[in-house]
Amino acid sequence: MTDQRWFHRRGELARDGWESVVDGATPGWEHTGIRVAELVDGDHLALTETGVERIVVPLAGSFFVTHHHHPGEWETLLHGRASVFAGATDVLYLPSGTTAEIRGRGRVAVAEAPTTERRAWQYIAASDTPVELRGKGASSRQVHNFGTPQALDAARLIVCEVITPAGNWSSYPPHKHDEHVPGHESRLEEIYYFETAPTRGAAASVDPHSAFGMFSAYSSPAGEIDVNAMVRTGDIALVPYGYHGPAVAAPGYDLYYLNVMAGPDPDRAWLITDDPAHAWVRASWDEQRLDPRLPFTGDTRKAGANG
Repeated sequence: MTDQRWFHRRGELARDGWESVVDGATPGWEHTGIRVAELVDGDHLALTETGVERIVVPLAGSFFVTHHHHPGEWETLLHGRASVFAGATDVLYLPSGTTAEIRGRGRVAVAEAPTTERRAWQYIAASDTPVELRGKGASSRQVHNFGTPQALDAARLIVCEVITPAGNWSSYPPHKHDEHVPGHESRLEEIYYFETAPTRGAAASVDPHSAFGMFSAYSSPAGEIDVNAMVRTGDIALVPYGYHGPAVAAPGYDLYYLNVMAGPDPDRAWLITDDPAHAWVRASWDEQRLDPRLPFTGDTRKAGANG
């Protein structure tokens, strides 16, 4: 049975006008956060806490972000995209000490990490987002690395998003990052925010709400966790420790997830250890080809259809 501390259906974490909120008030959670909302014309949401850094990520639609940094105010347009399956989006990094308001139309996520360290705010255009095609064969997936240590000068946050074509596996082999082993593994809490949709070319009669994937997390010496869940748009998995993966896109349905990571280690590093029982799988990719459906660079499906 899935541990309900660590897996939440869409809307279960609703608060203050947000569809979902994970932050320091979430039991057992300390280093990361996420906010997800759906806005219509005339809506706006305020980000008032100053002791966190953030990345604003349009999921579907476009947004204006008015952000306040002493001693000035800026307004940034995030052009966004039709859906999370339309390739990369432009994002906005807001350092600790910033307040902001978001307005627009569509779905938006805000990745967070508490910190008092300050960096410069940064707009990252979709065209400047590092796109990685990771794995091979049925483990092929597309990664947008706009918030990784190599791409963004943040204090604590590590953020990326992954598109997994229908029938493929990602977050695989299962791996962990819950021990501080310099140069080999780092301690990172991780949030998975999921979206799903009928794959491109599916009949118009297919109900987008039927789209699903699967996600698993299991125990390591650092702690006990047991998540085996069918995931749909808006669901959130929390991984405080333990091995996690695979995230599997069911045949007929594409899978997206946004990863938010941060931890207590002195260095901002994303270092993992594969489950030794399954680490051999990586070597098998050498003899396989990348899934020809990748990369995803546009989407003709109706924006928000998977919501």
